[in-house]
Amino acid sequence: MPDALFDILNDRFGDLERTPVDQPDLISMAARGSCRAFTGQAVSPDLLRVLCATALASPSKSDLQQRDIIELRSDDMRRRLAELIPNQTWIANAPTILVFCGNNRRQRLLHEWKSVAFANDHFDAAFNAIADAAIALGAFVTAAEAVGLGCCPISAVRNEAQAVSDLLHLPDHVFPFAGLAVGHPKARGQLAMRLPLRVTYHIDHYAENDLRGEVETYDRARQERQPYASQRLTQQFGQTPNYSWSDDKTRQYSQPERADFGAFMRNKGFDLR
Repeated sequence: MPDALFDILNDRFGDLERTPVDQPDLISMAARGSCRAFTGQAVSPDLLRVLCATALASPSKSDLQQRDIIELRSDDMRRRLAELIPNQTWIANAPTILVFCGNNRRQRLLHEWKSVAFANDHFDAAFNAIADAAIALGAFVTAAEAVGLGCCPISAVRNEAQAVSDLLHLPDHVFPFAGLAVGHPKARGQLAMRLPLRVTYHIDHYAENDLRGEVETYDRARQERQPYASQRLTQQFGQTPNYSWSDDKTRQYSQPERADFGAFMRNKGFDLR
């Protein structure tokens, strides 16, 4: 493995052994980091269209193609979306905003047009569309960063799913999965450390071998190399010495988040049994 690729992956995971894999094309994927600061240079509409086509060429469950991408081209639409996402002011300055949507509507329309019953009106219908949208989002990020652009997914569009749906005129069975900010980066995004592969990569069966100890080791390494600039919810939890990844994630999910999203999806026509 070339030193550059090995060093990047080892920085992320910390437990890789050198192997005879020579794939320099993987460097841009391995080195990616979310970008929230962009130059004023616009993304070429032609390039954006090619990237969308590339993303939508990604795998789709049973070729159902249950995803769509909506570009917010006008300044007014980007501003209105940003207003729905408080405490993330950087979104308003992103030169390009896309919203990736799951779409189970087209499949249902096929059944209506051909007078054939839709026999799968249960949770899997929504799940397949969610997966299709997620795959397309990941493919877009990979393609965009390979040509030098910066990206940052915006899951917070689901915080105000109904308002975003209204803004984008989404009909029943079409829903916002995530936004994506895209542009020319001012600086390379930070390479975030990940849990070691021995925690998240399994062979033959799932295993939790000393998971608590592994997380504690990861916490210490990440706090040393990539300490958090601030702590969440200090009024409730106070200041914690050596504030860690597990502290941050625990505090984040100690608060209700998107508790109404299931109701939103049911109102969109999905049976979530």
